[in-house]
Amino acid sequence: MELLVRQDEGRVAHLTMNAPERLNALSDEMLAALQAQIDTLANDRDIRVVVLSGAGKAFCAGHDLKQMQAGRQAEDGGRAYFADLFARCAKVMTGLTRLPQPVIAQAHGIATAAGCQLVASCDMAIAAEGTRFGVNGVNIGLFCSTPMVALSRNIPRKKAFEMLTTGQFVDAAQAERLGLVNRVVPAEQLETETRALAETVAGKLSAAVKIGKRAFYEQIDLDLDAAYDHTAAVMVENMLWRDTEEGIAAFIEKRPPDWS
Repeated sequence: MELLVRQDEGRVAHLTMNAPERLNALSDEMLAALQAQIDTLANDRDIRVVVLSGAGKAFCAGHDLKQMQAGRQAEDGGRAYFADLFARCAKVMTGLTRLPQPVIAQAHGIATAAGCQLVASCDMAIAAEGTRFGVNGVNIGLFCSTPMVALSRNIPRKKAFEMLTTGQFVDAAQAERLGLVNRVVPAEQLETETRALAETVAGKLSAAVKIGKRAFYEQIDLDLDAAYDHTAAVMVENMLWRDTEEGIAAFIEKRPPDWS
């Protein structure tokens, strides 16, 4: 059985984590499969949007705890394995952010611990009604320190800290109010709504979306003046493109743009 299934529909690549019996846990093998696709997609000029989903009854239940426990059998008690594991996981999470294409999480069931981190690391997210989100490692004595990085960059810090220290879940409606997901839809509409969002973004000038995504993350942690300086330089570059000139002309002339 293929662990990560990729299906391309036009300009949209749909990645499905396919380990339903393990709630699509981020095992060593799953992380490797995700990283391989990230590396491939980074150089794919035909794909404009990526959708990430999970097979079965859950989006992703986080790290594979049985595999982590097995790592303790090493002479160092697992220190080297754990350090490598969290480094590989961070590379996947930051890789999603650094992909030139926007990435949309299609979440259902549960997204817990590193699974919640995965949702937070995507650029956008659509959730099915009834989906629950949590960074609940504290319930088993493991504070979700690495999931905290992405989560605290998505939602207000006091709510993030509450989730991290109580291990309590938030439902889909709360996740939408907090800003962890863009919208919540009935379960039977999840795939359709996600595809519609993906197709809308895929229909824009790809180069503009790519330069915009990069600038979005570059500016977000800068102070106000530096952010304006940086994004002004990006807009100058964008304005000088032939397709941008054509897009503006088409808007003024009330006609469809002829983008190359």
